[in-house]
Amino acid sequence: MQRKPVFDAVRRMLGRGFRQDEVETLDRACDNAEESVQDSVPCVPPRHVSAAGIALIKRFEGCARVRGDGRVEAYPDPATGGAPWTIGWGATGAGIGPGTEWTQEECDARLECDLARYAAEVARTIGAAPTSQNQFDAMVSFHYNTGAISRATLTRKHVAGDYAGAAAEFARWNRAGGRVVAGLMRRRAAEADLYASASPPSPRGQ
Repeated sequence: MQRKPVFDAVRRMLGRGFRQDEVETLDRACDNAEESVQDSVPCVPPRHVSAAGIALIKRFEGCARVRGDGRVEAYPDPATGGAPWTIGWGATGAGIGPGTEWTQEECDARLECDLARYAAEVARTIGAAPTSQNQFDAMVSFHYNTGAISRATLTRKHVAGDYAGAAAEFARWNRAGGRVVAGLMRRRAAEADLYASASPPSPRGQ
């Protein structure tokens, strides 16, 4: 809390400066207000993708274009024949294009970083909504592939507790370049199955 604006406002109301006992009283009031705000914020622990979620992501992302010398080459998007270029376990973005080469260790390290980032984004989007590990893993896989967790209807349905409705939403995300892609249909079905196989979520989403 920025205390100076509070002190300045009270000083103007009084039309004078503060006595020392008044300063101490205002300080205590500010301390109590900060503690009340902190107590009201729900504590949502960090969420991580489980081994089952990582296996699902690896299954569909693959690690293609491995050369005989063990190095991995970037490849164009199948739907566009160009951008976005991909390398390793589905990595895209700055610095990845024609001629990009990584070692397997670099591919694995990038996957670990990307999983942490996507898991954090999913956790932030769903907040404290009750969520089992399988549901969380399925949504991270979905977000890893689509980047759409914050705008997808399935997220809103999950947060609302409509788990059957959320599971049904996965199938809608089966297009790339404006056409239905068989690989995306299989991935969405696997994610929906994982999501629907979740055990009842705990009250704190653990």
